[in-house]
This record gives sequence, C-alpha cells and structure tokens, in this order.
Amino acid sequence: MVDIITFFQTIPNEYRTIILIGGLSFLTVLEMGFPLISFKYDRLKHIALNLFFTLTTILINVAGASLILYACIKAQSLDFGVLNIIELPIFIELIIGIMVLDLIGAWLVHFLEHKVRWMWKFHIIHHTDQYVDASTGLRHHPGEGIIRLCFTSLAVFISGASFGIVMIYQTLSVFFAHLTHANIKIPKKIDRLLSIFFVTPDFHKIHHHFALPKTDSHYGNIFSIWDHIFQSSIKKYEMSSIQYGLDTHMDIEETRNIRTMLMIPFKEYRPPVGSKFGQ
Repeated sequence: MVDIITFFQTIPNEYRTIILIGGLSFLTVLEMGFPLISFKYDRLKHIALNLFFTLTTILINVAGASLILYACIKAQSLDFGVLNIIELPIFIELIIGIMVLDLIGAWLVHFLEHKVRWMWKFHIIHHTDQYVDASTGLRHHPGEGIIRLCFTSLAVFISGASFGIVMIYQTLSVFFAHLTHANIKIPKKIDRLLSIFFVTPDFHKIHHHFALPKTDSHYGNIFSIWDHIFQSSIKKYEMSSIQYGLDTHMDIEETRNIRTMLMIPFKEYRPPVGSKFGQ
C-alpha cells in the first residue's frame, strides 16, 4: 500500500493522461455495445466538443497542482487535518483521506454550485448536454474548473492528506466522473445495490434530468453516502422518465458551440420552472 501511494505521489502527467484516455475509450466502447439510451447523434462531434472542456479542466488542474501541493505541505507543517489527529494504519488513512477529499472537493462544491447563483451560472455548461455519455464527465466551464480546484485545495488542507493520497483520489475522481455519466446499461439490482455506497451510472443520471427538483439532487462523485446522509437523494425514480439537458438552455445551437457556451455564465440569469434563486 505504501508503494502504491509513493507511485502516485510521483506519477508523471503522461501516465495520468493515459489512464484518463484509456478509461474514456473503454467506456465509449461499452456505450456502443450496451447503451442505456440509443442516441441519434454524431458521436465524434459530441465527444470532440466535450473533450475541449475536458482539456481545459486538465490544464487548470495541472497549472493548479502547485496549489494542491502547497496545501499538502502546509497541513503537514502545521500538523493540521483529519489524518494528523491520530496515527492510523495506512490503508485506513487512505480510505478516510479519499472520503474527506470527496466530501469537500466534490460533493460540497457541487452542492454549492446548485445553491449559489453565480456558481450555478458556471455549472450550467455541464448540465446543458442533452446526450449524456462518458465524455460528459469533465464537461466543465474553465471558470468552474478554477472553483473546483480551490475546493480541492481546501479539502487537501482539511484532510491533511499526503500528496500521494491526493493523486490517488484525483485519479479515482476522474474515472468516476466518466463512469457515472457513461451511457451504459447496468442491471437494476446491481446498480441499486452498489449505489448504497458508491455513485453509479443510474444513480447519477437523475441529476441530469432537465428540470427541478431532480436537477438539484444526487451531487456525489465517488461516494453516494453523502447524498444519503444529507438527504439530497431521490429514493424512487425510473430511468425512463429522465430527459437530459436543462430547461433554460434547450437550444442545441447554443449548447454545441464552444464560444456561446463559454459566454453563458456572463449572460443574464434565466430562472427555470421552479424558480431557482427566485426571479
């Protein structure tokens, strides 16, 4: 276990890129063989558009790696953070570290992006995808990438996690981002069983329904337990009732153009049916 953490502590960026591309490619192949929904769309154009935003997310994370490293070093120097309260076996430390990072660096920031208007306006881009598949996972506006980087750094400081644990978490986070958006059909019983603790494809796709209140639910990335604990999950749902997209941005001409998508956060707020943030 120590060797694994050490490996991820010094993992070259090209290795992480290979893992990302390999995972995305594998899930894309599964989508073609076992689709949940038979989309009638230009798959390559759709992936190309989403890859643009994926690449901006990667560039922001690479550029912000020094901020994450600083948070690690600062927490260690101050003997601060959850993992520095008591000495634990390395495996338990890894699990707790990943869970704290996921709670603050994924669930909390995602929850706030749905509750704070200016943050929501950046997050809109992720929800405008009307053909949710594995490539949707990192479809984030660059501004949202910066927001999430700040929360990840905060999570690192509060957790007191080592840089190796952080890199393992980020690798898992990217994989789950693609997996949970993947357009793949999984037996309902297996999905429901796994979703007790982990975010699964069916569990997350409720979040991509085009209208409230389903849009404001199921915020988890790796662990679904945060949604269960904080009562932000919907207990009963049917996948057949889901329509992807966002009711305020259903014009596909707007949401398949990089320039118009980049400008969405800076345009006038459009209140959805259900009066999110009021009028």
